[in-house]
Amino acid sequence: MRLRSIVVLAVGFAAAVSSAAWAEPTEITVRVLSKDAKFIGTSMGGMRITLRDAETGEILASGLTEGGTGDTKRLMHENGGRRAVMSDVSAARFQATVDLDAPRLVEVEAYGPLAQRQAAQRVVATQWVIPGRGITGGDGWVLELPGFAVDVLSPPAHVKFDGATTVDVRANVVMMCGCTIDPKGLWDADKYEVQAIVRRDGKPVARVPLKYAGQTSQFAAAVPATEPGMYEILVYAYDPANGNTGLDRTTFIVAKK
Repeated sequence: MRLRSIVVLAVGFAAAVSSAAWAEPTEITVRVLSKDAKFIGTSMGGMRITLRDAETGEILASGLTEGGTGDTKRLMHENGGRRAVMSDVSAARFQATVDLDAPRLVEVEAYGPLAQRQAAQRVVATQWVIPGRGITGGDGWVLELPGFAVDVLSPPAHVKFDGATTVDVRANVVMMCGCTIDPKGLWDADKYEVQAIVRRDGKPVARVPLKYAGQTSQFAAAVPATEPGMYEILVYAYDPANGNTGLDRTTFIVAKK
């Protein structure tokens, strides 16, 4: 029993060392924008921010926003100080009427996009609502949904290759609203980083850039698969300009020759 415990500890230590060797310091900046106004900073006591792993609940970091309210001219219009209304009658919305007999602190949750479940994100916000005083003016209650909708098209999950040196990976990448990505387009493919993180039997083995594949929103590359084993491919899209990130994954098997 004692020997078994020592073996378990040794395996756990080796796994931790292997994981740490691939760990990278990753900076995350969070700002909170006051609706129709400026950033919330030190003058208002800051905002408490908690970063959690959404799958495990592990708290990664916590703290307060600090600093000023930002550049007024950059944030607000000169004619009246207000930001432009972003929506019109064609803009998607959810509308509801609720009966209130007293002020309520209402929480709104948005989850989606539902047609791309692998890319879905959850955003939560709260706001005081007064009976008879609706939240319909301007853009209404605005939440910001981060991410790209990344959809790995090939290879399909759990496909088996009887000996291979490379496997072609192709992914479709669009904005969360479904807006397409093209070189030199409004959403410029040349400005995004799309890569495949390759793992074999749970261990990272490579990172491979995916290039624009000549078809709107599609990116492709050949990833190394020279050794037999179970491969996991994590394809992510990243915008260096603002940190926006999306991810999808697939698996395949390379059999022994």
